[in-house]
Amino acid sequence: GTDSLRAWVVYPQRRDKAPVVVVVHEIYGLSTWIRGVADQLAADGYIAIAPDLLSGKYTLAAGDTITQAQASSLIRALSAADVQRDISSSAEYAMALPAAKAQFGVVGFCWGGSTSFNTAVNAHPKLRGAVVYYGGAPAVTSLASIRAPVLGLYGENDARVNASIASTDSAMKEMRKPYEPVI
Repeated sequence: GTDSLRAWVVYPQRRDKAPVVVVVHEIYGLSTWIRGVADQLAADGYIAIAPDLLSGKYTLAAGDTITQAQASSLIRALSAADVQRDISSSAEYAMALPAAKAQFGVVGFCWGGSTSFNTAVNAHPKLRGAVVYYGGAPAVTSLASIRAPVLGLYGENDARVNASIASTDSAMKEMRKPYEPVI
């Protein structure tokens, strides 16, 4: 693990305290696109924090980012426990900001989508929802700990990821867990 975590933090313009959204990057790392997603969430009224889950593992390339090939390689070496610790740390940091409410949601894309679903499994007590963009589901046996609603947004022609939707949906219904898959 690392002692420090880089993150892109964006604030909304609003008078009251804002809920927090942790934005989990794709396998390509904390890209300009992911920072743009955080910017849009702030424009929509949230405090958005996009942690660089590869902090301390590489030197920044031009444009304050990482190359896709380097990010993909490094992400495969991350431990799920370290990733979840970093997401929890990011959420705790953002929720402690004076402008923040003590609750958060998580959203992720592809690798980050799977990670977002795993954040629901991790069941932080202040997690209020997880959004999974085209990310695979965790093992059905791990779903029992989920306490927050999960929204899954999937591409119609994504056979690999979509193969897990039916069994996940059945298991979540059986356990009375809120899960809404949208294709």
